[in-house]
Amino acid sequence: ASASAWSKALLDNAARPSGAIVYKGVDGQSSLSSDQYERLVGEMEAHHQGARNAGRPMLLEGGLDWKPMGFSPSDMEFQKTKEAAAREIAIAFGIPPMLLGIPGDATYANYQEANRAFYRLTVLPLATKVLADLAHWLSVFAGGEVELRPDLDQVPALAVERDQQWARVGAAEFLTVAEKRMLLGLPKLAEGE
Repeated sequence: ASASAWSKALLDNAARPSGAIVYKGVDGQSSLSSDQYERLVGEMEAHHQGARNAGRPMLLEGGLDWKPMGFSPSDMEFQKTKEAAAREIAIAFGIPPMLLGIPGDATYANYQEANRAFYRLTVLPLATKVLADLAHWLSVFAGGEVELRPDLDQVPALAVERDQQWARVGAAEFLTVAEKRMLLGLPKLAEGE
């Protein structure tokens, strides 16, 4: 009977203690005397145990300190609010929350897919815009048109896609070498090459 009562009490406490009372002796003692211990246990059982005493404040004295061992409902709500704010900030900047380790986001099947989407939808458009503006500025000094583009073959997140594209274009016998180079983003060959 005592084992089942103990199991029920454990489940009533969410299968873990909510905290621990730690004794830091004022006079250097590292433990309570047996009388002090018995008094503390008796007061805890009388004033802080059971549904009737739930949430009742505890008065600790004489070097006793309460150390929480879990999250309170308000702590958990704060954590959820923090994660929601981080998720919204990430989405505002075009970053899949999964890449930042924010839990609860299963928009993408896996990390690689989220990483590819991040490069395709955020990094590359931004890089293309910056490079276009830089090329326009450099054109003034170069005396002619300057073209700058990101080298997609150097982006690790896109390596699988690029390998597949290279294989498809390379296998297309109906395309000329110039057309294949254009599709792969390579510069035109000089006359006679």
